[in-house]
Amino acid sequence: MKLHGYFRSSASFRVRIALNLKQIDYTSIAHHLRRNEQRSPDYLTLNPQGFVPVLDDEGDVLSQSMAIIEYIDETRPSPPFLPGHPGDRARVRALAQLICCDVHPLNNLRVLRYLHDLLGQDEAAIASWYNHWIAEGFTAFEALVADDDRTGTFCHGDTPGLADICLVPQIANSQNYALDLAPYPTLSRIFDACMQLEAFQRAHPKRQPDAE
Repeated sequence: MKLHGYFRSSASFRVRIALNLKQIDYTSIAHHLRRNEQRSPDYLTLNPQGFVPVLDDEGDVLSQSMAIIEYIDETRPSPPFLPGHPGDRARVRALAQLICCDVHPLNNLRVLRYLHDLLGQDEAAIASWYNHWIAEGFTAFEALVADDDRTGTFCHGDTPGLADICLVPQIANSQNYALDLAPYPTLSRIFDACMQLEAFQRAHPKRQPDAE
């Protein structure tokens, strides 16, 4: 497998965690987003959106992190990323989508660049924007997991799954603007539990070959 990504990309971070949890060997191919390497003609043939990550599995070229993670889980089913009961699977998917659909898109690099370059917002305004949307999402996430009996060591039970794969990169990103995590004790506990595992540790941006 070849994973096209960028060390700071939280979507790439998710896929690295998923590959590590499945113990799948892969080759990392870095595309520096701040240098617009993802807009090169060669890369746009892989993904016309010019986004990372892209996973190339012997000619199956896949984009969008959630679709990639679902593909990994379907083709390498052990250990599973989703629980067995349909209601529980829906819960885990909802937690994952809270991050991937509602929080992360408002805080990725292209949005922050637009705020700065085209709308003329300064760093203080951008930090306020960034933390506002993460805090709104984390407040809801905390409420959903704090008092639910299905929450265990991780977001759902005592093995990491799809929700943890999505949550951990967002918490790591929240540290970029020093978001206060005190209001989210359950999320912080889950993050700490995840980061005790080698699969999450090896996926961290600081551990990537292109880290700066």
